[in-house]
Amino acid sequence: MFFDRPEGDSVALLVHIDFQSLEGERIEEFRELARSAGLSSAACIYGKRTRPDPKTFVGSGKLAEIKQSADSAGANLILFDHDLTPTQERNLERELGSRIMTRTGLILDIFAQRARTHEGKLQVELALLKHLSTRLVRGWTHLDRQRGGAGRGQGAAIGLAGTGETQLETDQRLIAKRIKGVNKRLQKVRRQRQQSRRARSRADAKTISLVGYTNAGKSTLFNKLCNCEVEVEDKLFATLDPTLRKLEVPVVGNVILADTVGFIRHLPHSLIDAFRATLEEVNTSSLLLHLVDAATEEKIANQDQVNEVLKEIGADKIKQLYVYNKIDLIGERPRIDRDARGIPCRVWISSAEEDGLELLMECIQTILTADMIETVVTLQPSQGQLRADLYAAGAVTRERVNDDGLLELMVTLEESKLDRVLKKTRQGT
Repeated sequence: MFFDRPEGDSVALLVHIDFQSLEGERIEEFRELARSAGLSSAACIYGKRTRPDPKTFVGSGKLAEIKQSADSAGANLILFDHDLTPTQERNLERELGSRIMTRTGLILDIFAQRARTHEGKLQVELALLKHLSTRLVRGWTHLDRQRGGAGRGQGAAIGLAGTGETQLETDQRLIAKRIKGVNKRLQKVRRQRQQSRRARSRADAKTISLVGYTNAGKSTLFNKLCNCEVEVEDKLFATLDPTLRKLEVPVVGNVILADTVGFIRHLPHSLIDAFRATLEEVNTSSLLLHLVDAATEEKIANQDQVNEVLKEIGADKIKQLYVYNKIDLIGERPRIDRDARGIPCRVWISSAEEDGLELLMECIQTILTADMIETVVTLQPSQGQLRADLYAAGAVTRERVNDDGLLELMVTLEESKLDRVLKKTRQGT
């Protein structure tokens, strides 16, 4: 169900048209996307237009330039750094005699290559099927022909077109059926994830999610903090499948650290929808570590792009700590920037060089304990279970026996969590 690249299409010609509303830095990102897909870029054709040509996206002169360059480079795959209509895509393939792939198609192709787990493969397949269904609606008119009926042959055996059904209708029906099946399997995965989240919620385990623009260094930081070996590559979308590990934070105790898929400009909505089950981990987090590549000039634009996606999935209200990574490439020193209340809002680190990680942990501790209260709980001799519950919650910092012979516990805990522990004790008496 993945894209049918032509055989031996390791050489691709890139096409980028500037419509005066697109950022110039996207060209380098486009090259990086091609490299991440395992393609070698023969050349990049640039152009400027005020608006796309409705038939071929580019004008006749640019079309001739693209064809000449593709023939000279021996490129049988042409990548457009834009989304094309099905009609434009079909006309370009006919005029150029080469396979055409759009920016969305390229991203989907990378995801198809990188998915490893059952869930990841299902999510990618769903996105691919939805993308394919849009190609069928208006672009595949060569399939829109009458079928006289399946008869007794193979078509009848697998339930293809019956009397009067067109090939286009058959393809639409089969894709819709496949989408329904994939959605059903993904619903099962979602239920399993929800059960895991409920179990963590009952155990009062906080979740911290790593989010950020793709290739900002999330997996490298994840490995350093959790002392594990998640796959790290200098490519876009090196990590697709979410990974969860325990992380011990001073005072707070054990939390769950989640590594998530990276974001990118114009991330296809079909991918956002397909990966919603994965991104739900972000929605239930107590804190988002928003990684930003400090070495790129586009760090603010990338940061804003991630925030747009977070808003789209309903995670924009969760506390964020901006982690400016790769400071070793720009000669910066580790430091913490704080807001007017003295709460960390930004920390500068180098995860590759393990520089500033202690400052990051300090920030995490400060943010997660900001809502905690410090109080003394005096226990009667019969309240041994309450003492055990407070210790189990990791709340006790000190205990002593007062002058009246009663046990006093100094506890540090979120007020709501302390109320739950005390309520549980009252209900048990």
